[in-house]
Amino acid sequence: MSADLIRKDLILLVADKNMEASLKGLLSRFQALKVRQVTFDLYVHPERDPGCLLRGHDFLQPFAGQYDHALVMLDHEGCGKEQDRSQLESVLEKRLAGTGWEGRAAAIVIAPELENWVWSDSPKVDMALGWEEKSPSLRDWLGEKGLLQAGDVKPAEPKRAVELALWTARKPRSSAIYLELAKGVSTARCTDPAFAKLRQCLRDWFPVPVASA
Repeated sequence: MSADLIRKDLILLVADKNMEASLKGLLSRFQALKVRQVTFDLYVHPERDPGCLLRGHDFLQPFAGQYDHALVMLDHEGCGKEQDRSQLESVLEKRLAGTGWEGRAAAIVIAPELENWVWSDSPKVDMALGWEEKSPSLRDWLGEKGLLQAGDVKPAEPKRAVELALWTARKPRSSAIYLELAKGVSTARCTDPAFAKLRQCLRDWFPVPVASA
């Protein structure tokens, strides 16, 4: 079988299973993202965030001839570096360009972490975290705990807020929660800059075909 027959649109390298679940959910909703349906493969780096940042280009180099585009995603909080997210993305994208992916790859660094994507104003967040019938409401409870300031949409420590909410609701942590949210929450509700970059990359790479007259 020739390489052309097995070539896919996209390869994704992520730092953990929660990111893997989130991207599977998002890519299943290609119409909501305003892209065409994408063929892809997802890999989790065994060294998590530092591995994606420091050795993601080495991991993806052997695949450069098998996919049209590549995307690496990691948390800023877990990568061990102090530079801001855009600086880290630039460094990783230059490494990818030097290993066969020039003009075809992007890095997404989420600041501070993936859980920042969880916290939208959708009621589906309450359901996914086990708070659909609890009182006080999830956001009021976060405020009482000092995890969410008045007027803010997202907690300053999003991962801690998710973990404490799940523990209080007696709901086990699971990647299935991230899959559920990615499949159910409107993509327009997420205001995180890293998510906006991801969405724009997908739209640039995989535009919806224009219908012929």
